[in-house]
Amino acid sequence: MRFGTFPLGETEGAILVHSLRAGGRLIKKGRKLTASDIAQLREAGIAEVTVARLEAGDVPEDVAATRIAQALCGDGIRIGAAFTGRVNLYAEKSGLVVLDAQRVDALNLIDESLTVATLAPFAVVAPGEMVATVKIIPFAAPEGAVNQAVIAAAKAMIGIAAFRPLKVALVSTALPGQKPSLLDKNRSSLEARLGPLSGTLMFERRSAHEALPVAEALRAGDEAGADLLFVFGASAITDRRDVIPAGIELAGGSVLHFGMPVDPGNLLLLGRLNGKPVVGLPSCARSPKVNGFDFVLQRLFAGLPVAHEDIMRMGVGGLLQEIPTRPQPRDAERAPLRAPRIAALVLAAGLSSRMGSNKLLAEWRGKPLVRWTVESALASEAKPVIVVTGHESAKIEAALDGLDVRIVHNLRYAAGLSASLKAGVHAVPANCDGAIVLLGDMPEISPSLIDRMIAAFSPPDGRSICVAVHEQKRGNPVLWARQFFAKIEGLGGDTGARELVAAHEELVCDVEADGAVLRDIDTPDALAALRAGADAIA
Repeated sequence: MRFGTFPLGETEGAILVHSLRAGGRLIKKGRKLTASDIAQLREAGIAEVTVARLEAGDVPEDVAATRIAQALCGDGIRIGAAFTGRVNLYAEKSGLVVLDAQRVDALNLIDESLTVATLAPFAVVAPGEMVATVKIIPFAAPEGAVNQAVIAAAKAMIGIAAFRPLKVALVSTALPGQKPSLLDKNRSSLEARLGPLSGTLMFERRSAHEALPVAEALRAGDEAGADLLFVFGASAITDRRDVIPAGIELAGGSVLHFGMPVDPGNLLLLGRLNGKPVVGLPSCARSPKVNGFDFVLQRLFAGLPVAHEDIMRMGVGGLLQEIPTRPQPRDAERAPLRAPRIAALVLAAGLSSRMGSNKLLAEWRGKPLVRWTVESALASEAKPVIVVTGHESAKIEAALDGLDVRIVHNLRYAAGLSASLKAGVHAVPANCDGAIVLLGDMPEISPSLIDRMIAAFSPPDGRSICVAVHEQKRGNPVLWARQFFAKIEGLGGDTGARELVAAHEELVCDVEADGAVLRDIDTPDALAALRAGADAIA
């Protein structure tokens, strides 16, 4: 890759390295400079710019990142679309992240242009949370390095060990005079942990703190059909010959391991009875704070091995005890990174005055135009899909029969596009971070474009409005962060929200696309051209 500062006349087709403003327009870094860009820069008095130009043997950043991410993607993982050389990997189900740290390190050592960042092994994730990100250091990577990385990534494959719905038996022991409320706390604290893991407490027995009653209770829990057996002792386990381990052996089980290098949680005991795990719980397991029992519990529910060696390898990262020099870090934990939640709004309420009949119902390739647009939205990562109807709403709904969409009727559809836009954003669920607005008469918009626009969306990075662009002309769709919803609801007329884009240029991200983003079907001639193109393709 050639990199440097060159005269403007030598930069057409090269990648702009630093954003520049020319004639009131911001030309952002990463853009391939066109003749028009160069003319604007020259008019602004700029004679030379810093650019990068790909050469033979260079793999473009999005292509390289996608290839590596696809090789990394294991069970329970989905990959997002590429944008600016970054591809994120997300969890598809609740469970634990499974990866080989040494193999990820080996991948990162191949070439400085290739980077993979992951969560820690055995991190707990929920669907939609980010697990890893692949980033190419701009703007390309050597082909040989990418090929090596793909091979290494296949060996370092990242997956999710999903939590399984398991049944649990709890045995709690008590000493004479002990308050029943302590045993109640045993149950409530365990149930609070089981809920997120899809576990069910299906058996409970309270007994004296003696080996024989513990053995009888464990056998009863086993016979009741529990998958896991847990014992809360009235007194902490201090030795393999203590009451609880003795009870496990008396029941016919065995003690596999005692103690763990996690604090709090040191005094955990692991055993087995009739092939089922038995865990003697440390007293800290009564607390809602994370402790060593959580490490073991999560792995058991994820179906991962928990043996002597596994427990003794939990020491790195196992210091959980709050100390004076590290005050309460878990009280201010950051929210996990996750995929943006973006709704799709399909505007399908217009009068079609220039068409002479409802253009959305006109057929193309055997389906109404509006159905093409809605099906593209449904095939993308956008959820939910909301269709705003108005003119001939019953016919529009019939054209969408069988599709999983939410219909919102705009009573003021004759007032113009802004009225439908307002009705749509008002219907976006509160848990969505934004909405991508599609026009119902643009049937060529693809699911992959929608996904790339969602991948581009990042308000913390100044990308709060994402606009589809072709050859410097902005078209549709447009993705809006929730922060703009209130301003959208204040709009009027038939111009949509274009004035908001112009007013917030610093927050706009242009997403390059093909000419489909500029083609809406407003006239009979436009429909004829669309059909002629389809016939030519056929």
